[in-house]
Amino acid sequence: MRWLLFLSRLAFICGLFFLLSFTLLVKDWTGDQAITSTIILIGHMLGLVFIPIVNVCYLGVLFIKRDLRPYVPTWLVVGNVFLLVILGLYIYMHYGERFAAA
Repeated sequence: MRWLLFLSRLAFICGLFFLLSFTLLVKDWTGDQAITSTIILIGHMLGLVFIPIVNVCYLGVLFIKRDLRPYVPTWLVVGNVFLLVILGLYIYMHYGERFAAA
């Protein structure tokens, strides 16, 4: 289950970049266009892919093995679930009006 630990770490880092890219929407604090585009690319593109995949893997492991603690630290699981909630809220706030009107 080393792959789950690796994916968990990768999703957590992408989630942190997602939070950084969200702050870049408010104010461009980097001043460098290359760094800004890298943060936005990692945060939005990779974060949108890896965070839900890792949480689905958590659910699969919980259904099969019934315990995640031997494979992934608890703080990492809680952090990834928290980032999934923030990602879901962001998607709802960004696209919620379009779905409600349809």
